[in-house]
Amino acid sequence: MKLDQIHHIAFIVSDYDKSYDFYVHKLGFEVIRENYRPERQDYKLDLKCGSIELEIFGSKTSDPSYSAPPERVSWPREACGLRHLAFQVDDVEAVRKELMNLGIPVEELRYDDYTGKKMAFFFDPDNLPLELHE
Repeated sequence: MKLDQIHHIAFIVSDYDKSYDFYVHKLGFEVIRENYRPERQDYKLDLKCGSIELEIFGSKTSDPSYSAPPERVSWPREACGLRHLAFQVDDVEAVRKELMNLGIPVEELRYDDYTGKKMAFFFDPDNLPLELHE
């Protein structure tokens, strides 16, 4: 068996419009395609992230049939599943500043205990931890 690379990472959001704004307008990911799925009454948004895709599934809170998915369990103990999503960047400090200038809080700079590389965490609208990693 040969698994070459990750094709996409999919996650469910609680507010499609808010997440669209965050990932497209603030983080700057390019929209590959956006589809409404009538059978599920939600949207599927595919974004370009380097050589992989981010798939975002969610409903609009303005939709009368809207039903919020359960909240992500993070504290005090994390649930099984995706822990965080890490984005490789050339300069963590510069990207950290850009995010903060957009009004997105970013944790203090830290260093990976094993590689010594710089990293910093921030969160998406559903509190999914996102990491900047050099």
